Amino acid sequence: MEEVFRFLKENLDREERYLVVGVSGGVDSMVLLNLLYDFLKNSSIQLVCAHVHHNLRKESDEEQRFVRNYCEEKKILFETTKFQYEEKFTEKIGREKRYCFFETILKKYHSHSLFLAHHGDDLIETVLMKIGRGSTLRGASGISLKSKRNGYTIYRPLLFLDKKTIYEYAKKRGIPYQEDISNQDEHYTRNRYRLNVLPFLKEENPNIHKKYLEYNNQLQELLQYVEKDIEMSYNKIVVDKKFDWQIWKEFDPFLQKEVLRRYLAVIYREKLDNLTNKHLQLLFSFLLYSKKNQYIDLPYFRWKKRDTYLEIVESKEVVNYEFVLEKVVNLPNQHTIEVLENAIENSNNITYLNSQELVLPLRVRNFKKGDKMTIKNMQGHKKVGDIFTDEKVLWEDRQNWPVVVDQTGTILWLPGLKKTQFDRKKDGNYDIILKYY
Repeated sequence: MEEVFRFLKENLDREERYLVVGVSGGVDSMVLLNLLYDFLKNSSIQLVCAHVHHNLRKESDEEQRFVRNYCEEKKILFETTKFQYEEKFTEKIGREKRYCFFETILKKYHSHSLFLAHHGDDLIETVLMKIGRGSTLRGASGISLKSKRNGYTIYRPLLFLDKKTIYEYAKKRGIPYQEDISNQDEHYTRNRYRLNVLPFLKEENPNIHKKYLEYNNQLQELLQYVEKDIEMSYNKIVVDKKFDWQIWKEFDPFLQKEVLRRYLAVIYREKLDNLTNKHLQLLFSFLLYSKKNQYIDLPYFRWKKRDTYLEIVESKEVVNYEFVLEKVVNLPNQHTIEVLENAIENSNNITYLNSQELVLPLRVRNFKKGDKMTIKNMQGHKKVGDIFTDEKVLWEDRQNWPVVVDQTGTILWLPGLKKTQFDRKKDGNYDIILKYY
């Protein structure tokens, strides 16, 4: 316990009036609450116990009452919330909702200090799980003794202790707690590590959690040092959000990847989770080996190489549609196709068709990859995608571009761009006139 109290003495913000403690009612959080209670006995700082009722187990009601009663007995401020999950519960969703609640309580009491009861065994489990999932070096650093989040500091003083020591301390001091039976459920990934891997590691070294803490601290120190180099490199490559790929190519591969990851975080923000390592590898190869004016499509954006910088264009939402052409069709691209009685125009915005040469009804749908069509006065078929390229149609407009077909799916007209062999002269034999505007 000496390391825990030393940590508190060295890190506690004495200017705080309130400290918020996340307390589930389990042995870890109850020991943390008790430790802080004893540590602050002669202090003007007040504890605020923040308890989350996840509403997933029948024992949750009793746990809430238990923590409330303990806080009333000790005259500790008590705050609680009860969650309702509209979507399927996952550990990630639960964690996000939990932190949202903690931040609400921190704001209520104008506090910037949150204490959580993660311990040494949690650290081992977290590191192993992240490595097992293929995490980055930064992600594999696990849980920190002290970390920043959204303007407040999270403290985890129990990282110096393993679970066995926490149980022994609770027994010695007579600290009550509730046992969460879900910790034995191997349905959860963390529990499988806890029940199957941790015992082996502890058999090899009973103080293995301290080794992991040393590793974690060293890795975080290294990352902080490296972060300075990444920051300097990033500022040379990215100016006013423009990514200079020519300068980027001159850097070490490690810095190239780290700068690229940081830039992706800026561009994608909350959508970053939609990118996989495969996407990163594709973009990395594209930047290294592709020529100027080539492009690559990734989720939400097209990345195009200009002379020195990357041009990034946001994808428009693709609206798959198919309408029967009767009189007027208003299209998702804000244009309209109308059936006319007569016309004198002869541009690509109008076509004259003979119903005897088609299979009715006519339909209009959006462009599909692989579409081919004949072109008036030309032999053979041509890919619609190639026509878009020839006509310099912006790639973000292509997916919603209208294509007129008959009942068999034969393309009759690419409105605004090209007519097919089915188009008739305005003084010829036709009974259908379509206009695009």
